[in-house]
Amino acid sequence: MAAGPGPRRKGAAGPGSPFLRQSLRRAWQEKHLVLLEPHYTPLVAACLCLAEVGVNQWVIHRVAYTEIDWKAYMDEVEGVANGTLDYTQLKGDTGPLVYPAGFVYIFLGLYYATGRGTNIRLAQYLFAALYLATLLLVFRIYSRTNKVPPYVFFFMCCASYRIHSIFVLRLFNDPVAMAILFLAVNLLLEDRWSWGCFCFSLAVSVKMNILLFAPGLLFLLLRRFGLPGTIPKLAICAVLQVVLGLPFLLANPVGYLSRSFDLGRQFLFQWTVNWRFLPEEVFQHRAFHVGLLMAHLTVLGLFALNRWHRSEESALSLLKAPAERKSPPQPLSANHILFPRREGPRALLGPQIVFALFTSNFIGVCFSRSLHYQFYVWYFHTLPYLLWCTPAQKPAHLLKVLILGLIELSWNTYPSTVYSSASLHLCHGVILVQLWCGSPATEEARRPSKKAE
Repeated sequence: MAAGPGPRRKGAAGPGSPFLRQSLRRAWQEKHLVLLEPHYTPLVAACLCLAEVGVNQWVIHRVAYTEIDWKAYMDEVEGVANGTLDYTQLKGDTGPLVYPAGFVYIFLGLYYATGRGTNIRLAQYLFAALYLATLLLVFRIYSRTNKVPPYVFFFMCCASYRIHSIFVLRLFNDPVAMAILFLAVNLLLEDRWSWGCFCFSLAVSVKMNILLFAPGLLFLLLRRFGLPGTIPKLAICAVLQVVLGLPFLLANPVGYLSRSFDLGRQFLFQWTVNWRFLPEEVFQHRAFHVGLLMAHLTVLGLFALNRWHRSEESALSLLKAPAERKSPPQPLSANHILFPRREGPRALLGPQIVFALFTSNFIGVCFSRSLHYQFYVWYFHTLPYLLWCTPAQKPAHLLKVLILGLIELSWNTYPSTVYSSASLHLCHGVILVQLWCGSPATEEARRPSKKAE
């Protein structure tokens, strides 16, 4: 007689359980490293996201909502709902509509979802969900780059009053644009360049600050595809802008383009966070604006030629199809690092996707004509990467945390002061110098030691 099946071992479970138990057991054994080793980012991220559910719930119910732009947004899209497609006729309490068509469609959806903009509490919960989705996208980027020690993410999440305020107490459109941008970055990391360009253009259609990432994206496209392959990707971006704006372009093309893509818009001195130490006459002077633009382009060019492009070939080789170059590029990835030129033919030829995009945006922030309080979200979630993408000794980690703290303090000072603006520029300058002088840490340098294993 054949023997029957033996008794099931105690604790036996499905095929996924042993791996989960092993991972949790290893995390417990290395609990002193969980906050220090980047490969524990998913575990720490899960804990922080759960904590953020409670934090956002507390903020919504315990901190008073402040009306700034939400009513103006609703008034602007209500005009569209009533049939007005001429951009020069669309306005709200704070002035005319100055955002592209993607903003109109998204906030028109929120207009109907919140009872014509009257259900503020529901809008806050929708923005809390957006906040959590943004965190998930950001944590996925950091998990792929594997460079930032997880303890830093506490400062990126629960400790930032200003960011929670921008999302769930002010309901600005900036977080919407940034969430779509981080989705685009995730798609680029997956080598889905067409969809990445589509989402990048969609983010631009919500707010133009996303164009600060454009120089980095253009470089990456040229690096990956050459000029022949880059043109179709740029066409995706352009066609989407035309399709989204078509109803308004047909009604008043000049009005739409001049309002939604106004690069010369004047900012009010009373709201500036970064230039408070200047006289208002200088702040508003065109020569000052031109000087900032020239400095912006100069620093971008220096980074593009000396930090993003590390090939022995001329930068003009980027215009060639990859197969026609002397050293065809390896596929770009999240951990595709820069090596010094002296390493010769074996050196990797392309910069990191994240490094190029985040530094491109950060340079733009450094030389912005003005930063308003909601603009903090433009680069807040990229700061840990910008600070920790270069190797550092243990004492330098304390300095980097101090820089994060000073930046947060500068953005939480209202109204801004000479000292808060100066300290913000000082911190930006330190980060910029570090990015220039340091080399992104190699994968081996960030890999846990054998002892830790």
